[in-house]
Amino acid sequence: MNEAQIFAQLAKALSQIVVGQPGLVQDLLVALLAGGHVILEGVPGTGKTLLVKALARLVQAEFRRIQLTPDILPADILGTNIFDFNSRSFTLQRGPVFTQILLADEINRTPPKTQAALLEAMEEQQVTLDGESMALPDLFWVVATQNSLEFEGTYPLPEAQLDRFLFKLLVDYPEPKAERQMLLNSQAGLQTKRLDLEQLNPIASAEDLLRARQAMRAVRVTEPLLDYLLALVHRSRQSPDLLLGASPRSAVAWLQVSKAKAWLAGREYVTPDDIKATAAPLLRHRLILRPETQLDGLKPDGVINSLLGQVPVPR
Repeated sequence: MNEAQIFAQLAKALSQIVVGQPGLVQDLLVALLAGGHVILEGVPGTGKTLLVKALARLVQAEFRRIQLTPDILPADILGTNIFDFNSRSFTLQRGPVFTQILLADEINRTPPKTQAALLEAMEEQQVTLDGESMALPDLFWVVATQNSLEFEGTYPLPEAQLDRFLFKLLVDYPEPKAERQMLLNSQAGLQTKRLDLEQLNPIASAEDLLRARQAMRAVRVTEPLLDYLLALVHRSRQSPDLLLGASPRSAVAWLQVSKAKAWLAGREYVTPDDIKATAAPLLRHRLILRPETQLDGLKPDGVINSLLGQVPVPR
């Protein structure tokens, strides 16, 4: 089974576990292939945590989960040096960040000081403790969740941290037909607890994913498409609806996810539709709307659709 077939099998398996979310599953796999971190935002009970745990199991990745609360400290994430009285030396006790797939559950419930503990890890794939830098695994991937409805006792992520997330994916309720299938699965004895996840048959390995990322880099992007992507980025910075447009980091990320989208579709070249299809998840958390724009009832996705309509598509 080649790398492309592996991702097709992953999509099929995840869609059977988290029913009725095919678009979410596809976007999550695009982010995994592109090597970019993800925010999953949605109401409780929509399968956000289950989806990440199942994916980690299917790719045989080392998985750690942090349940973020107001009393969590940076050392609880990164680790700390502990003095051993017997050896009279310090021993590093590594935190959960030293893993391949890290689930940061309810990331906006922990204070900015603790949120910032992930900044270096997410951007530079390393952690610095007491002046010593330690590399994280090649597959290091952060998926953070947050509730879209509760704001009391939460700490919104600053722009610098939001920009380090490749995608913000909105997790909505499944369609009635899919939800009915969930009930039928439950009635048939399917449970989503730990024991059932451990019974999942792995489909890939971390090495397979890294090879797929290498293969994805060969996807071609023509000069007109590069200019089209740049025109969209620059237009966002000039938009009268926005206080903050797309960053240079987001332009590079947009190129990578467009290539990942094309590769998963079985193509060796990027099309304008690949760029358009990844615009909303890539930009919705990076753009800051002006207050008057918000008063007019506009949402980030609406501004993004407007931007896509303003820039001519190359022929």
